[in-house]
Amino acid sequence: MELKIAERKILGKRVKSLRKQGLIPAEIFGHGIPNKHITVPAKDFGKIFKEAGEHTIINLAAEGEKKIPALVSEVQYNTLKGEILAVDFHQVRMDEKIQTKVPVEFKGEAPAVKNGFVVLNVLNEIEIEALPTKIPHRIEVDLNSLETPGQSIRLTDLKIPADVKILTPADAVIVTVSEIKEEIVKETAPPTTEAETPPTTEETQEEKAAE
Repeated sequence: MELKIAERKILGKRVKSLRKQGLIPAEIFGHGIPNKHITVPAKDFGKIFKEAGEHTIINLAAEGEKKIPALVSEVQYNTLKGEILAVDFHQVRMDEKIQTKVPVEFKGEAPAVKNGFVVLNVLNEIEIEALPTKIPHRIEVDLNSLETPGQSIRLTDLKIPADVKILTPADAVIVTVSEIKEEIVKETAPPTTEAETPPTTEETQEEKAAE
């Protein structure tokens, strides 16, 4: 998975001009290396990030330079428009194990649901340690075995590749069947005042991303 990058000399509030050109201001950082200021094409990053998320190595490719293997560390958004304001990449060494969290993906439909019981997703991410090339994109959990209330699937029930070390406690419950029949409960949140929740503007979000 490869993403084209370019060196960035525009910093601070002036990065707003880059976004108008369809570019996202970004940073590359890593242990023992100087930070790099770069830009990435917004459309290309959006497509790759949708597939890779924060758990798959992306090769950052600058013209005439060696590719940089990295993970997406942080993405800052404009919550009013849903646009990406800035991205942080964490450069990794391919010969060193790293710690990260891998998402859990639930497969199938639990028979307990058909009987009106509730299946509760307790754990949505699993912390692991592995070489960058061995990091699984996701860990699948099959729900078809959940039939009766009280049944659970724990981390010890899953098949984990031998070259992946699990850091989350082995007895952690990933998903369980509630003994209470499904009910729809509507809660009314207390109204917030302007003093409690200060307004967020597009300008303040962009200024924060530029810092």
